[in-house]
Amino acid sequence: MMDKRYIIVLLIAFVSMAKPAGAQEQPGLRGRAKQLYNQYRYFQAAELYQKLADSKKPFLEDLELLADCYLKLKDYELAENWFSRVVVLPKSKPDNLVAYGEVLKSNLKYEEAKKVFQQYIAVTGNANRVAVAIAGCDSSLTWLASPSLYQLKNQENINTPLSEFSVFPYQQKVFYTGEPRPDSLTNIYGRTGNPYLHIYSADKEADYTLVNPAIDSSTYNNGAYHIGPLSTNKAGNILYVTRTTSGKTLELTEINKMKYTTNNLELYVFKKDGQKWKEMPFAYNNVEKYAVGHATLSGDEQVLYFVSNRPGGFGGTDIWYCELQIDGTWGEPQNAGPNVNTPNDEMFPYISADGSLYFSSNGWPGMGGLDVFKLNGSKKNWSKAINLRYPLNSSADDFGFVLIANTEGRETGYISSNRKGGKGQDDIYAFNYQKPKLILAVTGAVTNKKTGIPISNTSISLMSAGQLVEAKQNSTSGTFIFELDKEKDYTLTAQKEKFSKDIVSISTRGMEKSDTLNVNLKLESLFEIGKIFTLENIKYDFDKDNIRSDAAKILDELVTIMRDNPSLEIELGSHTDSRGADKYNLNLSQRRAESVVNYLVNKGIARTRMIAKGYGETQLLNNCDDGVPCTDAQHQENRRTVFKVLNY
Repeated sequence: MMDKRYIIVLLIAFVSMAKPAGAQEQPGLRGRAKQLYNQYRYFQAAELYQKLADSKKPFLEDLELLADCYLKLKDYELAENWFSRVVVLPKSKPDNLVAYGEVLKSNLKYEEAKKVFQQYIAVTGNANRVAVAIAGCDSSLTWLASPSLYQLKNQENINTPLSEFSVFPYQQKVFYTGEPRPDSLTNIYGRTGNPYLHIYSADKEADYTLVNPAIDSSTYNNGAYHIGPLSTNKAGNILYVTRTTSGKTLELTEINKMKYTTNNLELYVFKKDGQKWKEMPFAYNNVEKYAVGHATLSGDEQVLYFVSNRPGGFGGTDIWYCELQIDGTWGEPQNAGPNVNTPNDEMFPYISADGSLYFSSNGWPGMGGLDVFKLNGSKKNWSKAINLRYPLNSSADDFGFVLIANTEGRETGYISSNRKGGKGQDDIYAFNYQKPKLILAVTGAVTNKKTGIPISNTSISLMSAGQLVEAKQNSTSGTFIFELDKEKDYTLTAQKEKFSKDIVSISTRGMEKSDTLNVNLKLESLFEIGKIFTLENIKYDFDKDNIRSDAAKILDELVTIMRDNPSLEIELGSHTDSRGADKYNLNLSQRRAESVVNYLVNKGIARTRMIAKGYGETQLLNNCDDGVPCTDAQHQENRRTVFKVLNY
């Protein structure tokens, strides 16, 4: 979903790079952060805003812009953390509630998101602004409870920890867009911290698995900045390539007396001339004023659909089209109309063999981020947009839908998504219809571990192979039920605020008859004031206080706990064994406790929620005091990091 990452934001926002025009005085930290933000270099801006946010009294604007950086970088967990802090501040703008609600949607927290949108209505009286978002929350819960009959498979042979997306078939291969692995710092895109996009090719096997990825060396893949996505005509001798302009003519914007130039997206047409490709700019590019890209042809190749934020649209980026003229040129662009376009963003159009239009949008009721929609018609006459629902859509960005085969009611193709559980940021998935299922199910109840009393309104998630299968809340009596597929392993997770979660593994492997599994999930009351939890396996190098990589993985679990429980305040305590001087051990343990706090602060947890406390050797768990002979294992028992609940 390129924060940490990739990002299709470059395509959502249709801006690629910006830089100040004209000399200015050297700004301070806040000035440099704001300048980077205005240049769309969110990855770098976030690093500076993080430093500004980690102060005793951070400025509201610094927190707002830090949260927005993570939103634009699609790091929804960090965006949620910072927006949760922003919206409770006295002078926070109502628009922050809208952004916070959208982030909650992207994190599968639909009930919480709906409450935030309703809070926005209560503050502003403007129900229209969030009507689509609320409708998306309601629909998403229904779609998660009743998934459509599709199954997705991550294309692990071509996906990387970076971004790959937008497959388009070409002869016996496919084209797709991806980020090369960085070979130097000179090819890094400041907005995301990742390399510039290029076009790749891959082989398509009989089962539609993609293999043998290779960066394309053809002329159309040459450029200083982003290149892709790409589409072709049926013959494969005409290519339509989206790329970021690298010319001298750029869009000029002035913000606070500072001038910035923006490299917009352009569409280029490449025609095969013998063994070479002849390059021609699309007639309706206008890099000084707007962006153009994401082209696709109708089945008869008489209409070219594309995306642009040119004037005359409904807002954001719209889908437009041109009709082929007798002389072989494309006619004036026409807007595809209100059944397609909204005040937000529509992009990644694709026309299937039967003439259906598939596209991605964040302006129609959806699950979060971009959802894929389908409608029938042509040009500016279209039916109502239909959401393709879960699992084709998710709470993240889902886009780049393309059909490869559609025979006897079975559809096979590819879709791109930055949903959780993938291999990288944007990943490519193959999809097809699911096979008919046996009638298999799991049922059970959620109860209090100590009292046995049923617990209602608990979030229950069914996972398989790292992917969310279905999520729902249990009934008032504490019961739940899920349908299952055969020959699969699952995990059931029950979560409720102020309770520890419970996870149970189940499997349908070897089950050949319809059956129902019974499972009981038990939750324990969590975080009673004064309760102490030991962080297992937090180890330090000898005489060091820095956080090792193995310890960081354990602390990331604590980060999740702190994010999921925003009212939790803790003391982080570090303990040593008795070896060494008392004062030295006390100082060492204090430094270690502070290093844990600093680690959590860098992950977005407010410093005001934590206290670092070094206990040295004052609270030994056994009799291994000074002068007492003990084994290394006995001393290790005393070397520990714990957290104590101060407030909840």
